[in-house]
Amino acid sequence: MFCLGIESTAHTFGVSIVSEDGKILSDVKDVYVPSTGKGIHPREAAQHHSQVAHKVVYQALKDAKIKLKDVNAIAFSMGPGLGPALRVGATIARALATFLNKPLIPVHHAIGHIEIASLTTGAKDPLTVIVSGGHTALVAFARKRWRVFGETEDITLGNLLDMFAREAGIPPPGGYNVEKLAEAGEKFIDLPYTVKGNDVSYSGLLTAALKLKNTVKIQDLCYSLQEVAFAMLTEATERCLAHTEKKELLLTGGVAANKRLQEMLKSIAEEHNAKFYVVDPKFSGDCGAQIAWAGLLAFKSGIKIKVEESFIKPKWRLDKVDIPWRKTS
Repeated sequence: MFCLGIESTAHTFGVSIVSEDGKILSDVKDVYVPSTGKGIHPREAAQHHSQVAHKVVYQALKDAKIKLKDVNAIAFSMGPGLGPALRVGATIARALATFLNKPLIPVHHAIGHIEIASLTTGAKDPLTVIVSGGHTALVAFARKRWRVFGETEDITLGNLLDMFAREAGIPPPGGYNVEKLAEAGEKFIDLPYTVKGNDVSYSGLLTAALKLKNTVKIQDLCYSLQEVAFAMLTEATERCLAHTEKKELLLTGGVAANKRLQEMLKSIAEEHNAKFYVVDPKFSGDCGAQIAWAGLLAFKSGIKIKVEESFIKPKWRLDKVDIPWRKTS
């Protein structure tokens, strides 16, 4: 059994083909990159996706060494994300499903991040930290859904790093380049630290950091920004670990690739005798593989959607999605 998955929630148009036994046969992507100082423009991202889609689909099939007629299901990221970008992926998925007379499978983008991380690490029942441009949340599985135990009250961790980089004139990818500059930082600068219960708030931190961008060394500011932002999330994560008593901690999403964040979360996992897992860096960013694998799991559980009902959901919450394929508590 093969599932073709299409990712198009933001800057990435990705297509992947996975098999029933968890083998990722191909994972091809093309990323829209805005110019330095600018963020993702939804219409421009959609235009990018429309222009590259046929090449990405073709290359994914070629890499997987299978023909389109051999695909058993077509999965697509139905949300959340940027409306214009989501519509491109949904339109292509609907066209393929209709032409091939194959089932159409809706996938929540964040659940794709969690499932690809579980596949590549072997984590079974973790407290999951999902950090990306669209999500900053602490979730654990209970009664057929991922339940949110903590989250950001305003912007996400990925937004914080990207928006700071953009305003500070740091070229994209913002998060990666902030991490590189932070490695050369030497002096810690005091910045706002806001944790409310299990929730974090990053907007005040962003404002304070930007006020200092022309008065201190950029390396010191990146270092301090990371230390404060990651410490806030680590504190909230430790509280959730104590509350849930999970014995696994899983880090996934685009910001999961940051080594300093991994180091902090690993330390509190060890303190609570929990095994620490990080998603394979090949799949930490947005990719078709997360959609194809989550789509295959959903398809095997009987989930599919009629083309005429497959509306995108730009603000879809992950705790509103039933997960019939997970059997743990």
